[in-house]
Amino acid sequence: MNALLKDPMFDFKPGGFPQMLLYEDIARCRRLEAEQVARAHRLIRQLSSARRWRRISTWAAKRADRATAGL
Repeated sequence: MNALLKDPMFDFKPGGFPQMLLYEDIARCRRLEAEQVARAHRLIRQLSSARRWRRISTWAAKRADRATAGL
């Protein structure tokens, strides 16, 4: 028997209205797109946060060096 005919997707027969399936497909595409955008924004926030903490740590190290140099 053909391997493609054994695929469960070929056995599935949706019972709803075809229009509802289209809306479900559109909703799924929008959800996936929103997840991708959220993932990109999360990466941007992590990178900017890392840069900010690096600047703060550099500033704190310089301040600590100045404080210990004065002792």
